[in-house]
Order: sequence, then structure tokens, then C-alpha cells
Amino acid sequence: MELPLEPLNAFRPTTGTLEQWNAAYVRVEDYLRAHRIHNGIHQSRLIQRILEKASRRHAQDPSLDPTRLAAEETEREMDAWFALVLGDADRAHERIAIDGRVALLLCDGLKRWPYAFLDHANIPEDFARAMHESSIRAGPDLAVSNMVPRPIDLGLLSEAAGETLERFERYPFLRMLSLWAVFLAALATIFYLTR
Repeated sequence: MELPLEPLNAFRPTTGTLEQWNAAYVRVEDYLRAHRIHNGIHQSRLIQRILEKASRRHAQDPSLDPTRLAAEETEREMDAWFALVLGDADRAHERIAIDGRVALLLCDGLKRWPYAFLDHANIPEDFARAMHESSIRAGPDLAVSNMVPRPIDLGLLSEAAGETLERFERYPFLRMLSLWAVFLAALATIFYLTR
């Protein structure tokens, strides 16, 4: 399938500085690269489209940071595309983002259909089918349940240890004698082993 080539130098923001838009470009490029978009031509097209949308928003409110606008537009673009491919526009942003990314990785979509990513007009049927088959559906909704606290039975050893510790608390002299006995036993063991 031949894709029409668009001029890659058509992006000219009317507001903001060149440094701000270069930083936005780098942020979007890194984000796409993190999603394994390694095809330079496709990546450039996507970045240009995202930056054009961000520049329109920036023209409306120049106080906003172009990098932030570009990141928000990238998220919007991906959410809309995942909703289109998975056929579920009613899901929340977090859910569609997670499900879409997992399905994309599981079906190996970026390697098998490198130009399909974020292309709203030309979604191959086999790609959409693979995405649907790879999407994970959550189980039933969580339900509230009650757990009654019960005392923990640690057995006879814990009872003996508890009674001993209580006795040490009541009789500080006994505690001191016990600590000295442990100290002297440790010294005797060291003396015996070094001989």
C-alpha cells in the first residue's frame, strides 16, 4: 500500500519560541520511540500532526507550555486511535490506554503493521482483528465483602515466650541476670572456640 507523502516541513508555529517547539518535538519523538515507532518517516508524520494540533491550542492560549500541550495531544491522539481500533469509545482514559498498549504489544502490531499506528483513516482489517483478539478484558466488578477478625493462635511456643517476656517486664532483676547469663555464655563460647 502506497501512502501519500505529505511535506514534512509544513509545520510553522505562530506562537512560542523555537526552543520550546524543539523541546516539544523531542518529547513527542521520545514518547513515540518508547512505543517502538522506529520508522523515521512515519514518526515524522505523526510528530508533525501532533505538533500542529498543539500549536493551534498554543495560539489560543500562549501562556501554556508547548511541551505539555504536545504531550497532552499525543495522549489524546492515542486514546482516540485505541478507541477506534478496539471499538470502545466509552472506556475511561486509563483503561483504554492500558488495554490498547497491551493489545498492541501482544499482537506485535508495530512490527507487522508499521504504518498503522495512529493512522485513523487506514486501519488494516487483520490488524484490527489482531488487536481485538489481544485485548484483555477485566473480570467481574469488585464486590464488597466482610471479614470477621479472629484471634490468631500461635501455639504453645508463643504462649511460653509471651509469659517469659511478661515475667521479664515484672522483674527487672531477672531480666538483668538473664542478659548477663547470655553475655557470659557468649564469652565462654568464644574463649572455648579460640583455644
